[in-house]
Amino acid sequence: MEWFTADQYWLGRLVFQRALAALYLVAFLGAALQFRALIGERGMLPVPRHVERVPFRKAPSLFHLHYSDRFFALVAWTGCACALALLAGADGLLPLWGGMLLWLVPWALYLSIVNVGQTWYGFGWESLLLEVGFLAVFLGNDETAPPVLILFLLRWVLFRVEFGAGLIKMRGDACWRQLTCLYFHHETQPMPGPLSWFFHRLPKPVHRMEVAANHFTQLVVPVLLFTPQPVATAAACLMIATQLWLVLSGNFSWLNWLTIVLAASVVDFGGAGAPSSSSAPPLWYEVVVIAATALILGLSYRPARNLFSRRQIMNFSFDPLHLVNTYGAFGSVSRVRQEVVIEGTADTTPRQESEWREYEFKGKPGDVRRWPRQFAPYHLRLDWMMWFAALSPAYARSWFGPLVERLLDGDRDTLRLLRHIPFPPDEPPAYIRARLYRYRYTTWRELRETGACWERTYVREFLPPTRISSPR
Repeated sequence: MEWFTADQYWLGRLVFQRALAALYLVAFLGAALQFRALIGERGMLPVPRHVERVPFRKAPSLFHLHYSDRFFALVAWTGCACALALLAGADGLLPLWGGMLLWLVPWALYLSIVNVGQTWYGFGWESLLLEVGFLAVFLGNDETAPPVLILFLLRWVLFRVEFGAGLIKMRGDACWRQLTCLYFHHETQPMPGPLSWFFHRLPKPVHRMEVAANHFTQLVVPVLLFTPQPVATAAACLMIATQLWLVLSGNFSWLNWLTIVLAASVVDFGGAGAPSSSSAPPLWYEVVVIAATALILGLSYRPARNLFSRRQIMNFSFDPLHLVNTYGAFGSVSRVRQEVVIEGTADTTPRQESEWREYEFKGKPGDVRRWPRQFAPYHLRLDWMMWFAALSPAYARSWFGPLVERLLDGDRDTLRLLRHIPFPPDEPPAYIRARLYRYRYTTWRELRETGACWERTYVREFLPPTRISSPR
């Protein structure tokens, strides 16, 4: 079938595949380094307890068959090895079926992790990585040109990511329609980056232009993805530029980078990188790709209907394999930034004059003089959930108590997730407390005078002084 492949997307496929492999590597590396404290056997939300409650059919995972921290580490590091192999182009050295199997391995392994990750893996970019990773299985290797059907499905994912995000904004917070959301967003976003302070201090007319440009990129440009070239390429490049702007303005894990990777698959490089002659794809491959396309289109009904629903939901999976999902972000924008600050004391009887020492997280604001750092595409899961905890204690109900217990125990795996530890593991605090502060960016004048990028004001007690009741 001559229509089945498109030679002009050879280079676009190559860029897409290598970049996706790099993001897989980041995802598995984060899982390997953070899981013990979060979902390990002695973690805050242990996997063994979770799989007892959730049956395999609702959340397929290797860990329903067996779980131990050693086995989880093996899965995560195996995922890293597969990602490195794909990044190096190992799929191009294998026969077509072998390359497809190699791409299937990290998808299956990461699905196993996400389906037992609970609240720590409840972010939209987890499902996005799985949906895109599944499509990558069928994209082929050097033996055949990229299949048109899979290229179309990648555009369908990109369309839902951008268009869904645009619709959730227009249906959500009035500040998006009034073009004023960026008066607050750069200050109140989950994890500011090193340039977020400067973005916040841009003139208000510039912020209004940013919002208007965002609406155009998310509500108009996605439709152009399905037009002929070079219009589709221009639309993809505009999306890439917008996403790079977002990369500069904050830390959003691999969401922006994966959107850029998707847009790269749309770019028509005019056949650059394609061999002088290519063989027709085998019949079995055509059958498999057509079947996969039919499956995805069938599963797309509910996500597509959700786009046009007045009760649009975002970042939701309609199937346990995360094959077709809904996306969106920041339907509402906080006007005020609050942060939960955790402190410990060695005093066995806490008093007003007791010395309370503060725990510092790696990414979220703490010390007002510490400038935010760039972490994305790496995902600091605990830091992100601490932002949600400050929005409402309900977001932290399942894991905040276990976090405090582990700090009181001096748990080394938990302490590794932090930047500054005021008590050594062998001499943990006697009591832990948490306090809620309002944070705001300093002005230019305050920054020059104090060197602090944040100013904070005490709001209320989040957790009263707490200790472990039973002996350690």
